[in-house]
Amino acid sequence: MSDLVRMTALELLQGYREKAFSPVEATQAMLDQIQRCNPIVNAYNLVDEETTLAYARESEKRYQSGDTKGVLDGVPVAIKDVFLTPDWPTIKGSKTVDPKSTLGKEAPCVAALNRNGAVPLGKTTTPEFGWKGVTDNPVDGVTRNPWDPSKTAGGSSGGSAAAVPLGMGPLALGTDAGGSIRIPAGFSGLVGLKPSFGEVPHWPASPFGTLAHAGPMTWTVADCALMMNVLTEADCRDTNAIPRRNIDYLAEIEGEPEQLLKGVKIAFSATLGYVQVDREVEETVREAAHLMQSLGAEITEVAPGFDDPLAAFGHLFYGGAANALRNISKKQRMMMDPQLVAVSEKASQLSMLDYLEAVNERVALCERMAMFHKKYDLLLTPTLPITAFEAGREVPQDWPSTRWPSWTPYTYPFNLTGQPGISVPCGFSSSGMPIGLQLVAGRFNDTAVLRAAQAYQLAAPLTDKRPDLFYESSQEGAEEGSEV
Repeated sequence: MSDLVRMTALELLQGYREKAFSPVEATQAMLDQIQRCNPIVNAYNLVDEETTLAYARESEKRYQSGDTKGVLDGVPVAIKDVFLTPDWPTIKGSKTVDPKSTLGKEAPCVAALNRNGAVPLGKTTTPEFGWKGVTDNPVDGVTRNPWDPSKTAGGSSGGSAAAVPLGMGPLALGTDAGGSIRIPAGFSGLVGLKPSFGEVPHWPASPFGTLAHAGPMTWTVADCALMMNVLTEADCRDTNAIPRRNIDYLAEIEGEPEQLLKGVKIAFSATLGYVQVDREVEETVREAAHLMQSLGAEITEVAPGFDDPLAAFGHLFYGGAANALRNISKKQRMMMDPQLVAVSEKASQLSMLDYLEAVNERVALCERMAMFHKKYDLLLTPTLPITAFEAGREVPQDWPSTRWPSWTPYTYPFNLTGQPGISVPCGFSSSGMPIGLQLVAGRFNDTAVLRAAQAYQLAAPLTDKRPDLFYESSQEGAEEGSEV
């Protein structure tokens, strides 16, 4: 069991082809791991073993007949509970959603995974309507960090982030409108990619508008690239999707680290010119920059030269929250996260000119970063200025601001610009919590962030290190198995 739950998607696929084990065996191992670990971290809010195993059995039959389906046949995937799934309800952490109203519908990412034979493991937790950078909601409670359950896993894709390091699925779906893939990836020690806006089709349109991206969360960069090959498949329902480019992301990251980084111009900024960053975080990411330089990258320490766009982001993001609640009655709002209600009601008072001023600032930021990437291929920053804090809080204890974006200053600027950004684990704090680095490229240059991330991970792999809870659960499973 412990071998199967620690395998990457690529390793599982190789094992299936070689008939070393079957999709049913791998899926059952992960369902068993969910049963052991989920009560501690609350990564999944819905698990339906019968349906999941039915998908796995169909995959097993295809391998037996030699007629496999797509590029992920038999690979288990965790699905954030904001993506519509035909077999399971999608309630987005809210008591205001009628579960039956969501059945029989399928998001583009879910449809693409199904076309490629993936096995859905269940739905993962999210804050209500995905509104904040930590994960708790009125329906499912608090989601916890796999490395230390007293800490937050981050959000809003916190359930997906908590699942992967613990072997509760090698692949997971997330969304990111202000950092919601990269924040939990950084806090929870896995890889999380926010693709360029429009690269991955997303439907229905997010209430957060063009800030919102869908993307992969995985244990390795290679699995992230593999998943992108599936998630980028065309879907006409997303009217914001760019024309399909049919990039083989997995092929694009082939090569040794030196080949992938030679001559790549990287701007390193520990602060973006305005961030107060934890010393351990800065030192760890700076060491990663030095390593990338030793591998052939041209590193220049320089900030991209923009002021903190928090106010503009707040107008647009919280305007999206108000949009999400526009048809929710006063009585229903009493059942909701009171902080979500508070920010949405405040945002509903914004004037059209306030909103357009934020749009103007967004356009100016897009132009600045477009010019910046004419000189530099990539921007390298910490993913977050701090490590994970106490679970069940929106902000750390004694934090000067009461709202979550104040501690995510490296992520939300690049939702405003629509650029690709990836978080990759680069070390641990003295207290044992993960630290992530972020790589950002110009719009639609998703291959650049994946290539650099792959080079770094090949040169400085942390993939053999799992949370203590993973090993404890695996040992427990081995002991249980020996007693049968």
